[in-house]
Amino acid sequence: MRTTEKSVGRVLPALVVAVLALVAACSGGGQGAGGAPPPAPPVPVVYAPAANATEVTPTTPVSVSLPDGRLSGVALTPAGGAPVAGALAPDGKRWTASAPLAYATTYAWSGTATAADGHSSPLGGTLRTVAPRAQLEATLNIGDGRTVGVAAPIELQFDGHVADRATAERALAVQTSTPTEGSWAWLPDQDGGSRVHWRPKEYWASGTKVTVTATLLGVDLGGGAFGREDVSSHFTIGRSQIVKADVNSFRMIVLRDGAQVMDLPASYGVDADPNRTTRSGIHVVTEKFTDKRMVSRQYDYDAVEQWAVRMSNNGEFIHANPKSAAAQGSSNVTHGCVNLSIDDAKAYYDTAMYGDPVEVTGTPIQLSARDGDVYDWTVPWSTWKGQSAL
Repeated sequence: MRTTEKSVGRVLPALVVAVLALVAACSGGGQGAGGAPPPAPPVPVVYAPAANATEVTPTTPVSVSLPDGRLSGVALTPAGGAPVAGALAPDGKRWTASAPLAYATTYAWSGTATAADGHSSPLGGTLRTVAPRAQLEATLNIGDGRTVGVAAPIELQFDGHVADRATAERALAVQTSTPTEGSWAWLPDQDGGSRVHWRPKEYWASGTKVTVTATLLGVDLGGGAFGREDVSSHFTIGRSQIVKADVNSFRMIVLRDGAQVMDLPASYGVDADPNRTTRSGIHVVTEKFTDKRMVSRQYDYDAVEQWAVRMSNNGEFIHANPKSAAAQGSSNVTHGCVNLSIDDAKAYYDTAMYGDPVEVTGTPIQLSARDGDVYDWTVPWSTWKGQSAL
């Protein structure tokens, strides 16, 4: 029995040593298998928007930063596409995108973040932009570099309905070189979409430089629709040319910069027929034609008239008409247009430009929304301002 007890006494210390050795091997003193250290935690970087964000709008500011370290090789790339334009700060601590994103697109981060203590880790994660139900495009009526008349409204036409007019209007701006009081006003939808016009309280001052911007990309316009892109225009207000058209005088007066430059015999629409009465109110010149075909099934005519200047979208023009020559200066016989002689119509045509006002007076029927797309000056100023969504 003593022999057995001595044998056990010698085996137990050996077993303890073996177990301790095994524990030491497993713990490795902080070493992994084969003696390798465990992987270091990722370098803490700050993504904006947050990593793996969704429903991001294309114009949301995008960046990645590392306050205590440096970034390198940063890229934000859509699947199968080119990296988004951007730049790394000189100190290497922040990369910022300099271009907008595309709708309904997933972008992946790549690059390296190196901490101040020298250890590094790759950038990762994604962001996905919002997928609109519809992307609405907007068109401005006055192109870059144009010169227009003193009554020209700014018109922004959308190709779909804008449900959130207030948000849309906040994205619009008009800057003028001359202080000008004006307002946006939303008019009834037309041509398949919403429209908003801006006009000054009074006619524009000649020589005013105007910049209009619609920063619509990424703007939530309501109903699942977003703005497709930004649009802008820079234009100039030209000389002041105003037509004074008193139908009871049978004449058409043209004032340029306050001075009378033309006094032309004219014939206006027949008052006895409401459909042929020239509408009273401030009309706006929108286009002109050397030859314009004019057709009316109701009154059974189909004619090509010369030197035609459109002053409303209801068919009213200032144009030459030799057939009414005997009435010009003495009576009103037209179908609503302002008839002049060929020479007088050509003289006026040569001076007319988009946005010139034509002030018709003396008839019982007023120009209104029923007469076409530009009736802006017939709306009282207080009413016009009330049609702003803001």
